Amino acid sequence: MSFTESAQDMRDELVQLRHSLHTTPEIGLHLPRTQEKVLAALDGLPLEIKTGTALSSVTAVLRGGRPGPAVLLRGDMDALPVTEKNDLPYRSELPGQMHACGHDLHTTMLAGAARLLSARREELAGDVVFMFQPGEEGHDGAKFMIGEGVLDAAGERPVAAYGMHVVSSMVPPGLFAARPGPIMAAADVFSVTVKGRGGHGSTPYLALDPIQAAVEMVTALQTMVTRTFNVFDPVVVTVGSFHGGTADNIIPDEARFDATVRTFSEENRTLVKRRLVEVVEGVAAAHGLRAEASFGMGYPVTVNDSTEAGFAERTADDLFGAGRYFVLPQPIMGSEDFSYVLEAVPGAFVFLGACPPDRDPATAPYNHSPEALFDDAVLPDGAALYASLAFSRLAGAS
Repeated sequence: MSFTESAQDMRDELVQLRHSLHTTPEIGLHLPRTQEKVLAALDGLPLEIKTGTALSSVTAVLRGGRPGPAVLLRGDMDALPVTEKNDLPYRSELPGQMHACGHDLHTTMLAGAARLLSARREELAGDVVFMFQPGEEGHDGAKFMIGEGVLDAAGERPVAAYGMHVVSSMVPPGLFAARPGPIMAAADVFSVTVKGRGGHGSTPYLALDPIQAAVEMVTALQTMVTRTFNVFDPVVVTVGSFHGGTADNIIPDEARFDATVRTFSEENRTLVKRRLVEVVEGVAAAHGLRAEASFGMGYPVTVNDSTEAGFAERTADDLFGAGRYFVLPQPIMGSEDFSYVLEAVPGAFVFLGACPPDRDPATAPYNHSPEALFDDAVLPDGAALYASLAFSRLAGAS
């Protein structure tokens, strides 16, 4: 029986697990209830299981019946600080917490892959590491798991690593999508505090107004980006937080703003850091003020190995037939901490369209929305692709 047929046979169990995870989402690095459900789903399988110490991770190793290298499969488990607005029988029971990014599907598909591969353990030409990861949403969960040894869990570094991510819009339902090279951006944080001198709003010439300077900085940053960086190696700087003042007639001592910075190359990542500081310090000096700027490094660029991305495409075609996989024409500005894994191991990160059939992927609420919906129908196919990537990659390496 093929992986796709076997996965369809376990569809009801996959849906049940996904709904259970969706009902009780957890945020960050510590996901005790999620970890408990993952361990229960893996119970009885021939796996070597370890749980994390700094986080509620689960690392499971399946030893193949034939000698060979190791392959890693990763699924993230954490939710978002979002209050769900969907009217579902399995909607989140916890206000302010929701699986709005589909990680409940990733966890379920990876658990399904563990079952599929365990059933064919004797044919497996090597080992598979199942990486159930908390803390992807801004908590460096992958970095923590790497620090605790997930990449060496099988005794040797994997020859390849694969991750998957569902999307509630953008990609047509049931289609897989990826690309060689950069597929998701680096995400850094630029924070600025403008130091001035407070005063009365009626006499601004007696004060040093930090708000006016900060507003000018925000505009100047956008101009700097378009005049410094090639549009074919894009840079995005978006100010998402701006704070200053307490009343309409008071000039405050300081104003603050924070921006997200997205890049696709280390060259631009280094250059934009320098140019951002130069711009805000220059504008501050022009106003007789002082600017304190900091640049927080976030997730690096997610880069698909070209060989492994091609292998993922061929595997999807072999598994589901032509037309179920397409090459993304350009990278996505979102970020992903699977980038840390791909910095150490060649691999591929693949998207899976999970928009419900009654919604238009072009207009449906995107991931992170309180109205984001994901179709359970993709669960068997996701589990089957995970399993087939590992099985076929090991077969080709033996």
